[in-house]
Amino acid sequence: MSYNTGSYSSDFLNISSEAAFHQKTLEIFNYQYHNNTIYRQFCDALHTDITSVKQITEIPFLPISFYKQHKIITGHFDTVELIFESSGTTSENTSTHYVADEQLYKTSLTAGFKQFYGNIEDYTIIALLPSYIERPNASLVYMAKVLMSISNQPDNGFYLNEWEQLANTLNKLEASGKKTLLLGVTFALLDFAEQYSLSLKNTIIMETGGMKGRREELTRKQVHAILNHKFGTSQIHSEYGMTELLSQAYSTANGIFLPTHTMKVLIRDINDPLDVRTIGNGCLNIIDLSNIYSCSFIATDDIGIVHENGSFEVLGRSDHSILRGCNLMIV
Repeated sequence: MSYNTGSYSSDFLNISSEAAFHQKTLEIFNYQYHNNTIYRQFCDALHTDITSVKQITEIPFLPISFYKQHKIITGHFDTVELIFESSGTTSENTSTHYVADEQLYKTSLTAGFKQFYGNIEDYTIIALLPSYIERPNASLVYMAKVLMSISNQPDNGFYLNEWEQLANTLNKLEASGKKTLLLGVTFALLDFAEQYSLSLKNTIIMETGGMKGRREELTRKQVHAILNHKFGTSQIHSEYGMTELLSQAYSTANGIFLPTHTMKVLIRDINDPLDVRTIGNGCLNIIDLSNIYSCSFIATDDIGIVHENGSFEVLGRSDHSILRGCNLMIV
């Protein structure tokens, strides 16, 4: 792979202070403004004076819908190493994320996982990702494959709806005392829970959200209550990520997410997308330092709360009427 602009430093993976994150964020903002055509056009459309941007809340955040309309790339390279695509109906465009540096993503993913859960090698990875595994470019499936390749445990595997086989595998792992991560989309975990009640003391159940129109919509609290009851667990974990990002956030209890070291979540006013704050209620803006070769500043469609300690909650999705301010700026 050849970069006309030169490979960008990945020392942000070792950031351990708020000041260092702030400095690196402003550095990447300037890098992406000068090397990402779409992002520069977006900033210019907002009449952004980049020399006056001194705070992370002053950085323009690209509406996530741009990933459905444009090829968002920072720098010049001959090929991309990965392509992530979101799910979607036949009537809507899907988001496409062109990942220039596969190893950068793997390094960021594994460092973030270790930050919360320790060594990946200690876990058997069970992925219950129907509808995702059937798509060749699903970022969630690729994430699970990376974790499995590092874990290298004999019982690692993907499941669709083989409930009996899944239950037998989990029971075997429990009997052996093996630490296990059951990573699943919400509707599939609920489908499995309807068929089996298990006692999972050594298993982390991690839901990634998503009913995909397969079940009645439930709150996260309701989902977790059902799963805890059926599997004998006290807490359900959650993962927050998306096609357009390379970093993740994790919740170990009660749907309260903490971002990994390469990620920070801000809040924007639902009626004024340029009113960005570090805490409060509104729409979620995400800084993803791992997204060096795409865009590190994403205005999502999620509504939530950002707390003073940097943790956040996801309350739902905004509709297009709420995003009218962003829509006016699409170029």
